[in-house]
Amino acid sequence: QPILIMKIPSTRLIAIACGLTLATGAQSQAGDAKDVISGPGPIEEPPLFTVCDIFDYATWYSNKDNPVIQKFAFTGRLQADAAFYDAEGEDSFDDVLWRRVRGGFKISLFQDFTLHSEADFDLNDYDPAYNGLTDTYIGWSPSDAFELKVGKISAGFTLDGATSSKKLVRLERSLLSNNLWFTSEYFSGVGISGEVGNWIYNFGAYSADRTNPEFGNFDAGYFGLASIGYDFADAFGVEKAIIRADYVYNEEDENNGTRSLSQIGSLNSWIEQGNWGIGTDIAAGQGYFNQPDLFSLQVMPFFNVTEKVQLVTSYTYITSDGDNGVRLDRYESSVVGGRSDEAHEFYAGFNYYLCGHNLKWQTGVEYTSASDRANDGGAYDGWGVTTGIRISW
Repeated sequence: QPILIMKIPSTRLIAIACGLTLATGAQSQAGDAKDVISGPGPIEEPPLFTVCDIFDYATWYSNKDNPVIQKFAFTGRLQADAAFYDAEGEDSFDDVLWRRVRGGFKISLFQDFTLHSEADFDLNDYDPAYNGLTDTYIGWSPSDAFELKVGKISAGFTLDGATSSKKLVRLERSLLSNNLWFTSEYFSGVGISGEVGNWIYNFGAYSADRTNPEFGNFDAGYFGLASIGYDFADAFGVEKAIIRADYVYNEEDENNGTRSLSQIGSLNSWIEQGNWGIGTDIAAGQGYFNQPDLFSLQVMPFFNVTEKVQLVTSYTYITSDGDNGVRLDRYESSVVGGRSDEAHEFYAGFNYYLCGHNLKWQTGVEYTSASDRANDGGAYDGWGVTTGIRISW
């Protein structure tokens, strides 16, 4: 049947989201001042309804005692950006757009099973609006120590690549993950993961085929992922200190929907103590076909000013051992179309969490300098700013 989609200008929706931000803050302040009511005894005021309560309605059914269906919930994300990027002597990029629009459901079944499916949609140029399935799998998790997933699942590795776009502290993933992680993210395969004491693990085998928007035709190569980490919080005397090693072996195939890297290694960490924290990543990849080998490092300190306000900075360096080995990030590559051989990326951001990661406003300023030995359109030296609303269920 034909589907009717109403297109609302992105600028208006971002303005509405910012208005909700201000309204939520105003409601919180109003809730601090209680009216004094005289009478024979205290009178309880009804709890104040806030924007954050809306997210409770994403759960449509919940009953842990039901032997068949314990929970049925709507899942998804709605992310919009306003971005301006400019490089000296080059064109500029200036646009307001939908960054990610996804929707689906998650069902908890028979106490230990999960059925989850989400689809990705394009509201910038919706003809058609449907892009394909993302996270779509059947899962079995009898305990925190073991979870099995079969279907189209996320292949998470590197610091930013293993972090959901719902929970990124940067607006976008860094140059490291953009080049060494597989940005398509969701591949048909099987994965097991879990936590045992301070240990965390994730192993997976995937089809690298991306020839159709659902599960692929399985006519490309395959890749395997092994990830093992340990929380050294007690040893370091901090709240969290996860150090993780990721390794990927990727079969060489011209039809792969991955990066043209046969082997990738990443040693990354995430440390938190009080209001401070830092994420780090050192990664390298062995190229195949026309892709040179890559080496990259990332350092990302952050500071929580309050429970709602967070400051974050990031520095990323990446180099290739041949020409045209480095891809610039999303908006910088809209200014210059070529590839580079070495790049430095500096990022400073401000995050305001209205309802945790469910509803947040993020703004980031970037400076990127990239060289191009081949002199074929990959050199870049410029600034950019992005501000965006991130909503997720």
